[in-house]
Amino acid sequence: MRVLVIGGTGFIGRHVVRHLINMGHDVVVFHRGSREASLPPGVQHLHGNRDDLAACLRDFREIAPDVVILMVIPQGNDHNAQHFVSTFKGIAQRSVVTTSRDVYRAFSRLWRLETGPPDPVPLTEESPLRERLYPYRDLVDDRAWHDYDDILVERAVMSELQLPATVLRLPVIYGPEDHHFHRVFAYLRRMDDQRPAILLDGERAKWRDSRVYVEDAAWAIALAATNQRAEGRIYNVAPLRTLTEAEWVESIGRVVGWQGEIVTVTRARLPKHLVRDLDYRHDLALSSERIRSELGYAERVHFEVGLQKTVDWQRVNPPENRPVSFEYEAEDNALRSARTQDR
Repeated sequence: MRVLVIGGTGFIGRHVVRHLINMGHDVVVFHRGSREASLPPGVQHLHGNRDDLAACLRDFREIAPDVVILMVIPQGNDHNAQHFVSTFKGIAQRSVVTTSRDVYRAFSRLWRLETGPPDPVPLTEESPLRERLYPYRDLVDDRAWHDYDDILVERAVMSELQLPATVLRLPVIYGPEDHHFHRVFAYLRRMDDQRPAILLDGERAKWRDSRVYVEDAAWAIALAATNQRAEGRIYNVAPLRTLTEAEWVESIGRVVGWQGEIVTVTRARLPKHLVRDLDYRHDLALSSERIRSELGYAERVHFEVGLQKTVDWQRVNPPENRPVSFEYEAEDNALRSARTQDR
């Protein structure tokens, strides 16, 4: 099978490419050429701008991919998705497109963009979606995310019968080379600084959000790309068991040998730099039953192994431009207050 991967040099995409090569498929990676990731021998490279796919139409016809994979984030908008569909219908047999768990109504209610009671969890592919579009306009200042909306991407790719699509809704992805989010950094830094305790909002400590190691997320995408049964289907990618925030912190602590404790306090007693105005009643625990039963998905990397690799990389690559506040004096004061109250 010949697979064209758009975004195959990024955080997740490079692992998708490696899986596909190991499965014996021919792979072409389309990217800007601004960085040449370390990819297996035999991978073809095609340079171009994903915002102007039509400029490479002749190349795409020559490649004649059986499947084209679009790694959306963060260019998720209906214009780009429609441009993608119009380019590849009649050229590829089908498409595989990644979106995220932010399509669900629970995400919007977590961020207080919509109101209502919690939806039943785990969230399945049939759970209610957001009613409010373009959520990141209210959440971040980054212009790259201004028109980002995975709901519109899903509508565009799933409605084109001449290019049958598969959508994979990804959860939080962690692992080495996570240059954008640095998922474990805030907790890891405190552990490496030998903090005696990590403070958590009492509600956040119980909150659940699905997390998947990057190589396992890529494996799900590779399976969807190479299994005809995936045509026309939407899949959540998620672990069998979703950890609470406190359990996630405990897991990082076990990997690094941290001897401290997690202390939960009310939001009113948290130092201001630790407060997030989220409604933690709304869990983002996803069900992965469909992709496991239909495509045979299962994790290939043991949880502790993946977390250890993430920690090892993060220690060598702290964020350069990501503001993270470590106001330990304020945290110590809050900790003393919490322990005094418990007496």
